[in-house]
Parts: sequence; C-alpha cells; structure tokens
Amino acid sequence: MAELLRNPNALAKAREELDATIGKGNNFQESDVSRLPYLQAILKETFRLHPAAPLLLPRKGGEDVEICVQILVNVWAIGRDPMIWDDPNAFVPERFLGSEVSAKGNNFELLPFGAGRRICPGLPLALRILHMMLGSLIHWFDWKLPDGVEPEKLDMDEKFGMALQKAKPLLAIPTPR
Repeated sequence: MAELLRNPNALAKAREELDATIGKGNNFQESDVSRLPYLQAILKETFRLHPAAPLLLPRKGGEDVEICVQILVNVWAIGRDPMIWDDPNAFVPERFLGSEVSAKGNNFELLPFGAGRRICPGLPLALRILHMMLGSLIHWFDWKLPDGVEPEKLDMDEKFGMALQKAKPLLAIPTPR
C-alpha cells in the first residue's frame, strides 16, 4: 500500500483495472484475480522490492562433508540487482505485465517464498489473501496521505531482521468510494 500511495499513477491504473473488470460497487471475489494482471504485477513488484523475509532460511548440505557449509539466499539483494532488473530501486509493476515470472519459486529472480522442498508452506494462502486484501482496499476506498505528506517524500526506510518491515508504519486515510 505504501508503494501505491508513493506512486499515485500505479494506484490509479489498479483502480481502473478493478473498475473495468469487476465494476464499481460490485464485490471483489477470489475468482476475479486471474482477470487482473495489473494487480498481480503490483504484488510481484512488491515481493521483489520488499520481501517479507530478506534472507531465506539457511540451507545445509544433506550429507556429511569435510567443510560445513551453510548457504543464505539474500532475496532482498536479488530483487535489487541491476544485472537482473532495469532501474532496480524503482516501483514499476509494468515490468511483470506479459512476463512469465511468478512468485511461486520457479524463477530465481523472484523468490519471496523460497523454492524447492523448503518453499514456504503458506504460499497458496498468502497469494490468495494478499490479492484479495489489496484488491479490496483499492476497490472499496480512496486513499490519501495525511496533510503535509507528499507521495514522493513518503518514508520507505525498512527495518531489517528475520522479517522485513517499514521502519515507520504507514499512515494513510481511507475514504469509502
């Protein structure tokens, strides 16, 4: 939501897509998500820039070896790698439109939930809930920042730990549509 409030054009495009696909005033349903490519792109772009867990769980070799190795995958750095992404620090959902890249662990450039046997077991639920939650918030409310806060100056600093979170919580004002 913070990225959308910081990028009002992306928020407007998402709202236009929702209004055109679902219709203003109609209920947003889980079955609508497959017809909302821009909403899906917004979530992929958010996963790329702000993964919930910046370092995936450590991996250990499955067999005894002489050198003990533990591998940490820095998903946050992969999402901001200029060798993979054009303008890696910018929020550009359009980069995922028409792209086969998914957040389901099949593409090494986007691994917010991990991959392989150790992929997050909550992935299916998370994808359902996040699309529904964000789509509903955009569809049913107009959003604005408090007086005096300009979108381009919104604080996007993050606090790193096992989970990534905004250093200062987002304060936004909803108005029913």
